[in-house]
Amino acid sequence: MPRMLRRAAVLGATAHVASKRGQARGEAEAEQQQAEAPAPPPEAAPAPDAGGASSADGYNELMRLKQLLDAGALTQAEYDAQKQLVLSNSAV
Repeated sequence: MPRMLRRAAVLGATAHVASKRGQARGEAEAEQQQAEAPAPPPEAAPAPDAGGASSADGYNELMRLKQLLDAGALTQAEYDAQKQLVLSNSAV
C-alpha cells in the first residue's frame, strides 16, 4: 500500500476511535448528571392571560416540556399529559 494511503487509513481510524470515545465519555457524563440531580416535578401551566402573551407562554412551556422529555426527566406519558394541559389552556 502506498505510504499516503496508509497514512490516510491510520488518520481515519484514529479519528473514528477518538470520536467514539468522546461520544461515550459525553454519554457517561450526562448519565452521571441525571443521577446526581433529581428531576423537578413538572409544574402546572399558569392560567393564560388575555392577549397574545398566552400563546407565547404556551409555546415556551411546550419547548420547556420537550427539553425535559429529551433529557429523560419526563416520560412520554407525562409529556403528553402536560402537553394536553398546555394546549387546552392556550386554546381558552
